[in-house]
Amino acid sequence: MFASVLTAAIHGMEVYPVRVEADVSNGLPSFTMVGFPSAQVKEAQDRVRTALRNNGINLPPKRVTVNFAPTDIKKEGAGFDMPVAASVLAASGIISPNVLEGVMLAGELSLNGEIHGVSGILPMAVRARELGCRYCMVPYHNLREGALVPGLEVIGVRTLREMITYLEEPGRFRSDVAYEEESCVPNHADFSEIKGQEGARRAVEIAVSGFHNILLIGPPGSGKTMIARRIPGIMPELTYEEGLELTKIYSIAGQLPEGNPLIRSRPFRSPHHTCTPLALTGGGRNPRPGEITLAHRGVLFLDEMPEFSRRSLETLRQPLEDKEICLSRAGGSFRFPANFILAAAMNPCPCGFYPDMNRCHCTAGEVSHYIGKISQPLLDRIDICTEVPAVTFSQMNQPSEGESSARIRSRVQHAREIQLARYAGENISFNGELQGRQIRKYCPLSPEAERLMSRAFEKMEFSARSYHRILKVARTIADMDKSAQICADHIAEALTYRSFDKKYWV
Repeated sequence: MFASVLTAAIHGMEVYPVRVEADVSNGLPSFTMVGFPSAQVKEAQDRVRTALRNNGINLPPKRVTVNFAPTDIKKEGAGFDMPVAASVLAASGIISPNVLEGVMLAGELSLNGEIHGVSGILPMAVRARELGCRYCMVPYHNLREGALVPGLEVIGVRTLREMITYLEEPGRFRSDVAYEEESCVPNHADFSEIKGQEGARRAVEIAVSGFHNILLIGPPGSGKTMIARRIPGIMPELTYEEGLELTKIYSIAGQLPEGNPLIRSRPFRSPHHTCTPLALTGGGRNPRPGEITLAHRGVLFLDEMPEFSRRSLETLRQPLEDKEICLSRAGGSFRFPANFILAAAMNPCPCGFYPDMNRCHCTAGEVSHYIGKISQPLLDRIDICTEVPAVTFSQMNQPSEGESSARIRSRVQHAREIQLARYAGENISFNGELQGRQIRKYCPLSPEAERLMSRAFEKMEFSARSYHRILKVARTIADMDKSAQICADHIAEALTYRSFDKKYWV
């Protein structure tokens, strides 16, 4: 007898429907799996047979053949256990093959028949809705994740027996679990704890308001890391669509939080400087999102940036420009979203005190080698470069607290609303995402600003990319001033954030 059921395979960020076909026929007892399954998927035959036996279900001593169609896609992961079990049960006549029509299944079986959660349920459920499935059956552990998809019935099962019961009589069980918004106030460190550093605080606010990349340069202990780790507290709120997009990424990566899967705060990723290029970009035999993609819609913070390997840093160039990363492997090409703020911190030299020659003990060659770890093409992709000087005793000892994150965030949110309204038809959300034609359209300069920009371009020998990034930063500063036109003051401030790289990288 023949039976089949629908499931899905995830390659990169793409979800491919897979039909699991089972045939039980006369012949020597065997269990064969074909259709390009990985070794991990082939192990499902032992898990399924043992789980069925431990639940009092004995398969007939016949030839069992399971096929995964289409056969040109590699099948990997433990999520194929449930569809294999269901198709074999139907092909054996234990359940009716008709109950599997229009149903998508995914889940991992244990040897005693319990069903464990798997990664990637949210994108699978989205695909099931697109295919017009009647309902989607998933592990109970993943039920809240699947319930995020509107317009699709999602059933969560804990055991093999429950799976069989609900397949035969789905009317007995309908999932009433829908995603409910829970009040959650993230406990971010507050900017009020920062003493002094008004210039760096202003630069960070501009960077977050327009989604610009930022580099903080200063001596050890000046507060670079402390400032960067407070960025999440001033970032604008995620829209529901952005949260769902992030949840899909983290679902595929297997990093969704327990209990409340919908991501509602922007990510802040801070990999160690020993992070490899593969860990940054993502990859593997079946590519999974790396740190670059996990920072999508949020911040990727590189502390002690020159300590990262040159190869790791250079991998950032393409995603910083294209807002996505394309990985080419023998098995195909995979595209991952990568629209993030790059926030980096570094010392100006190995000892950290250059250009104060009274305290710096580095040779000219050591300083040049250290600074040279960050290439000019990568530096060109950083919109804002600012110094974070050492804090004085009077600043540290001042009794009053600095401005709170809540007040800064309110200004950032206002600038965000201005940009959302301006770019409603452009498929972008922030000034930092502007490209070519859009820059000319949305960055009008006043006559004074145009003259200032012309003089600065000739004197400071900016590249075309640097010129465009100055305009984008000036556009954000103008939005923060509620100005429709970019004025000379806005250009002047934006230029100061490109002058420090000329100071160190000469």
